[in-house]
This record gives sequence, structure tokens and C-alpha cells, in this order.
Amino acid sequence: MNNVTTKITVKITQRRIDFPEEMQKEIRKTSYHCDICKKSFSQKSNLTTHKRIHTGEKPYHCDICGQSFSRGSVLDIHKRVHTGVKPYHCDDCDISFSQKSHLTIHRRVHTGEKPYHCNNCGKSFSQRSHFTIHKRIHTGEKPYHCDVCGKSFSDGKMYSNDKTSILGSGNTLYLTYH
Repeated sequence: MNNVTTKITVKITQRRIDFPEEMQKEIRKTSYHCDICKKSFSQKSNLTTHKRIHTGEKPYHCDICGQSFSRGSVLDIHKRVHTGVKPYHCDDCDISFSQKSHLTIHRRVHTGEKPYHCNNCGKSFSQRSHFTIHKRIHTGEKPYHCDVCGKSFSDGKMYSNDKTSILGSGNTLYLTYH
């Protein structure tokens, strides 16, 4: 690559991307590949962390509650549950959050940003989880199934409402997620 330093970021998607042959050779030389799913990483440490998805290994343990995590950074965020530390502050309303991503989502209340747009009906959503549930209206997907009444639901909250009306409070109901 003629004395030029090139940083290549590749996100694996459903699309096939054809790189020039010279670049393909360079990528193969500097990549670490998962032998299970064939995903590639530029750093060996990222491959090591990724493999924990397949093995279920969670080497980072919370010394307060014993919960385990596959990444140390996730353990650090988790510990804020116990300490109450909320380092991310909203400048508009002075609410604080333990995770930066929660502040990012909250800020949309003030900005009106709705980055998740439904191509079927034109509705937009500020949170990905709300968009995911909404899309099920169009697909008909109902992944939450009540084993007691036989009904299926597109939203886990609707399932929760149903189980309360069927059993009343204090009873156990088993949910099957498909």
C-alpha cells in the first residue's frame, strides 16, 4: 500500500462488499477471524471478547451482587446501580443518568428528534425499542405467547396486562417468547 497508512472500518451487513484485490490482501493479513461464525476483527482483543457470545463466558463479576458480565466496561456501568453514580447530566432539565446512551435518548424529549422512521406508514420514533414494537403492526409478528390463555402479543407489556387480568396479582404465569 505504498507508504500510506489506511484505517479500514468494515461493518458486516447483509450486503456483499467487493474491495479491490490489493485491499483484500491487506484486510486478510490484519484480521482475526471467529472460527465459529467467521466474523472478522482488526484487533485480537475484540475477537476474544466476541467469542464470549458463543461460549457464554462472563469473567467479570460484581463483588456486590455477584452478577457476571462478558466485558469489563459493562461491569463498570453495572456498578453504578449500586453506587448511584449518574455522571451524565441533561443541561436542559438537570436530570442525570448512569449511562450516556440513556442521556442521548432523553435529549430527544427536548430536541424532538425521532431517528427511527417507519417506511410503511411514515410514523417516527425517538427510541429503537418503540420502533421495533411498532413494526410488528405491519408484519403481524407476535413473539410473546401466553401459555395459559393461548393468546399472542406483539408487545411484552400487552402480555403483562393480559396475565394480570387472567390470574390477578400474585400468581405465576409462564411466558414463551418465539
